Formats: sequence, structure tokens, C-alpha cells
Amino acid sequence: MRGDDVVHSVFTGLPARYDRLAYLLSFGQDRRWRRAVVDRVAAASPGRVLDVATGPAGIALAVAERTGAQMACVDLSEPMLRAGAANIRRAGRERQMGVALAHADRLPFGDATFDAVVFSYLLRYVEDPAATVAELARCVRPGGTLASLDFHVPPKAGWRACWHLYTRAALPVLGMITGGPAWLRVGQFLGPSISTHYRRHPLAEHEAAWRAAGMEQVQVRLMSLGGGLVMSGIKRPAAGAAGEPG
Repeated sequence: MRGDDVVHSVFTGLPARYDRLAYLLSFGQDRRWRRAVVDRVAAASPGRVLDVATGPAGIALAVAERTGAQMACVDLSEPMLRAGAANIRRAGRERQMGVALAHADRLPFGDATFDAVVFSYLLRYVEDPAATVAELARCVRPGGTLASLDFHVPPKAGWRACWHLYTRAALPVLGMITGGPAWLRVGQFLGPSISTHYRRHPLAEHEAAWRAAGMEQVQVRLMSLGGGLVMSGIKRPAAGAAGEPG
């Protein structure tokens, strides 16, 4: 199944409770992970920020509050965008933040448009993660920041076994209890999707993709025993810039 099909078939009807799923799958740690991503973006004092796979706009709202930046928020899912737009209205930030339907691998923005680009829980749903990272980096100005958040598989065997048991057994049950059959399906899907993704695309491959896309000072932070992954990097200055060889 293609990434677009997964998004539409698995997540349709879930936006109102999407944050609950992140909370369950992360053992309640997703708020810490989000703060870590927002910290990376805020440190750059950006004026314009793009949030890709914005979902209900949780991270985008946190960045907007911390930085005062103008925000563009895009997602492939119309229901998610509607939820995000509603959250933006409730926060009174309509003039600061806009939402749009867009594919992460075909962004409708020019080169070097943004001071920072942030994305979350995205690369498991695209056909070519490296090409998608390159497209995201294209929209970052030289010297700007790219930052991301995703789930990960704990590297230590003991914690990995616990994580595997939780995602395959407990999470689907919790999903059924909290959201009914639709959430049972999501709970059954997510754990295997994370494991499969990192078997196909190990962390070292992700780091290499960021560097190939022009990112320097790439930082990788495994959080919560390895269940969360925060990455960030700085866009390499353009060739011929001041102090750079032509």
C-alpha cells in the first residue's frame, strides 16, 4: 500500500483524538519529545517556519507561541488539516498561521523560503524517505534549521522486547478501549510499521540522507530509552557565499 493510501485508510476519522494516540504509543513521553523539537527550532529565532505533516497543528502552535514566527502548516490529510485549522482558530492565531493541503515530496514553495522546516511522524509514510528529506531541505534557507520528530525502536534488547510487547499487545487494546474499532486498527498498524521502517531504513541511512540533502551539524537524539527520535541540522551555506569558495 502506498503512503497516501495508508494515510487515508488508517487515519481518516481520527484527527480529534490523534494526540491521544501519540500519548499512548510514547508511554506519555510525546510532550517531552515535542518540547525538544520546538527547542531546536526556537534556538534559531526563525521568522518564517514550515510545519510538514502538521496533523492537528500541535507542534506548529508550540513553535508559533515560542517564536512569534509566521507559520505555514501542510498535511496530506484534509481531516487533519481541518482539525489543525480549528485548533489554530481556538488559539486565536489565524493571522500568524495558515494551513494548506500538500504532499511532503512535492511542496508548493520556492527554494530557501523558510528559516526553519519541522516535520513529525512523516517518513514512514513516503515512498522515498531520502528524496523527501531533500525536498524538505530545499525549502530551508542556507543557515536555516531542519528538525524532526518520530517514533523509534529502542536499541537495547531488553527495552526493545518490552516495546515490541507493548506495541503488539497492549496498544491495540488501549486503542479499542479509547476509540473503538478504528483505533484498534491504528494500534495494530503502528508498531509493525515502525519496526518495518527501521529495518528498511536504519538510523544511519537517515543521517546520511540529511547530509546528502545539504544539512550540517546533524544531531540525533534518542529519547525515552530509544522510543523517540529527534533530529536536527543546519542548512549548508550556498556555494559562493561570503567566506565560501566559489
